[in-house]
Order: sequence, then structure tokens, then C-alpha cells
Amino acid sequence: MDMPTGILPAIRKMKDFDKALETTHDSIVFLETRLAQLKSLVDYTKRANKLALVHFDLIHGLKADEYGMEFLIREVKPDGILSTRGNVISLAKKNKLLAIQRIFLLDSLALEHNLKSIARYQPDCTEVLPGLIPELITQIYKKTAIPVIAGGLVTSEKEIASALESGARAVSTSNSALWHY
Repeated sequence: MDMPTGILPAIRKMKDFDKALETTHDSIVFLETRLAQLKSLVDYTKRANKLALVHFDLIHGLKADEYGMEFLIREVKPDGILSTRGNVISLAKKNKLLAIQRIFLLDSLALEHNLKSIARYQPDCTEVLPGLIPELITQIYKKTAIPVIAGGLVTSEKEIASALESGARAVSTSNSALWHY
């Protein structure tokens, strides 16, 4: 399965979708959209030869259960799923979709809890938010051996470079000014 690399344009607003399609990057992440729009967005993304990655938890009208996943797989056909929920990661893996577990680094207890969750669900990638802490990107990769995507609060090319130098495989950002990096 293809793993995303480099910059992952993350779509929060529909006005940014065309900009993301025009980039040279190999993937697009859909953060917030309505279920009714999702199939056509994924179709357009695939026609542009890009991976369509859907943040399962943020799709309005989609329930995070087996039936929601079944609908997504049969009707929408994304290449991968992002989620904070272990059951969604398990379902994505079971259905041979790229499974990206999103974790939030709030404090040391959250880090410990998230490392246990990663060990339990074995996602294909882990998206670490905020993606501004190079030492933690390195630490999480060393402890899990699972590729890391840095995301959240990334606002400059310097921060992108720092995350990539720390071992992040990719950096996701909804800041379209950074999509040219």
C-alpha cells in the first residue's frame, strides 16, 4: 500500500480543493466535509492520481461504526482513513485501507496512553498533533517503528523542515500557502 510522503494538503474548506488538486503532492486529506459531497471529492482526487485520505471522525453524517465503514468502502472508496478511534483503525485495516491513527500530545499521560493505543491497533501510520515537537516525532517513531505524519499548528516552512528532519514521513497542513513546499 502506498504511504503518503512530503506535504499532505488537508482540505477544511471546499474553496481549497482545486488548489490541492493542482499541487504535485501525492495525497489529499479530507478533514471536514458533508457525507453527500465526499464521493465526488474522492472520485476527482483519484482521477488526479492522488491518494484520497478521509478523516473518518470529521465527516458530517457518517457514524463511526461498522455500517459507516461499510458505506464508506462500498460507496466512497477512499484509499485511506484517519481517525482517533481504535475501532475505526481496526476496521480500516481489516478492509485493507491505509489506516492512519491520529493522536494528540497534550501531556505525558496522553503520550503514554497513545503509545499503548498504537501498540494495540498497529496503524499503518500515526499522525502526531501538534506536529511541532521534533523530539517527540523521533521518540514516537523509535518506540513504535510506525511511520509518523506531523500535523496540527504547522505554520512555516521551517517547521515543515524540522518535522521532516526529525523523521516524520509527511506533514499534513490545511495552510494552502505551505502546499508548494
